[in-house]
Amino acid sequence: MKLFSEIPLSPELQKRLAALNFVTPTPVQALAIPPALEGRDVLATAQTGTGKTLSFLLPIIERLQKAERPQKVQGKQDRVQIGALILLPTRELAMQVEKVYRQLMPESRMRAALVVGGLAEGPQLDALRRGVRIVVATPGRLEDFIDRKLVKLDGVEVLVLDECDRMLDMGFKPSIKRIVGKLRADRQTLCYSATLNTEMREVTREYLKNPVRIDISTELKPAENVALQMFEVSKEKKSELLEHLLSKHEGSFLVFTRTKHGADRLANRLSRVGHNAARIHGDRTQAQRVAALKGFADGANRVLVATDVAARGIDVPHVAHVVNYDLPKEAEDFVHRVGRTGRASRSGTAHTFALPEERNEVKKIERKLDIIMKRFKVSAVVAKSEPAMA
Repeated sequence: MKLFSEIPLSPELQKRLAALNFVTPTPVQALAIPPALEGRDVLATAQTGTGKTLSFLLPIIERLQKAERPQKVQGKQDRVQIGALILLPTRELAMQVEKVYRQLMPESRMRAALVVGGLAEGPQLDALRRGVRIVVATPGRLEDFIDRKLVKLDGVEVLVLDECDRMLDMGFKPSIKRIVGKLRADRQTLCYSATLNTEMREVTREYLKNPVRIDISTELKPAENVALQMFEVSKEKKSELLEHLLSKHEGSFLVFTRTKHGADRLANRLSRVGHNAARIHGDRTQAQRVAALKGFADGANRVLVATDVAARGIDVPHVAHVVNYDLPKEAEDFVHRVGRTGRASRSGTAHTFALPEERNEVKKIERKLDIIMKRFKVSAVVAKSEPAMA
């Protein structure tokens, strides 16, 4: 497939794609749209920015347009049923998807509703009462509406789980399970994820039926304007080394830990010794996460300690330093973490802490990403001086 015009879409959709200058599908669009149009479940591994949104919106629009046959019962119009549900991890991503839908279908009778936290619920409920065919939602707010019996999902024909791995990282797995439990069993499911770890595989086995597997390989590599440093350090000296880096360098620090408990413990320690540190992970409430990100973006907190929940979600242009306090498990996670600095061609530094027994893991990451980190071996850390390095 070379052109959108070769895809069997309605004349109305073809006209809108042409007007929006969508001519050539991206790889994920070219591979995901045809099976989705056939009604197949799709499991796609693709990064943000690969064109995922069109790859699920176009099949949804095409399917729902064909089903638009208004019926009357006892002289009254049937209530408009929600035909498609798109779940995303954050309000910002949901707003982007809803915006693309409005661009594709600016005058359509097939209305879409945004159901997300952080915005007034009144307009969202008004839209649902008027009747919508598509709901673009975050799990928390949608589950709240379900619990209050303000939305019915029994007519949903297509479910989209976008950035599903991030939703799991943010602790939404129980919410997703309860939401999916409200849907009909014969629905079509389209699932998109940047990674396919063990937890993701469990989700796909539970929610998808014989899916078409799509893997969009993207070049994984940190930006060239990010300096890569690796410190071989004992577990006991990690916090001292971090405090040394904070005293030596200027600018903000985004620090990644492997566990939620580790993030809490480190943030508390940094606060005790005088650093303005906030934390973000899956056990924090939405309000706490928003407050932590805002404080970090505004400069009120110089340090943000995070689990990988933030690796692909935070977009703060002034991050000067990323610290891999705990070595990431996968090379992909390394790239996502390090990618939070060096944004918009700015320079940045990524400091990776590794235990002596993690040398092989470091080498594996370097081989996979074709990088070499500048190495320092920390034998002692002296306050406000250079760490002793072998």
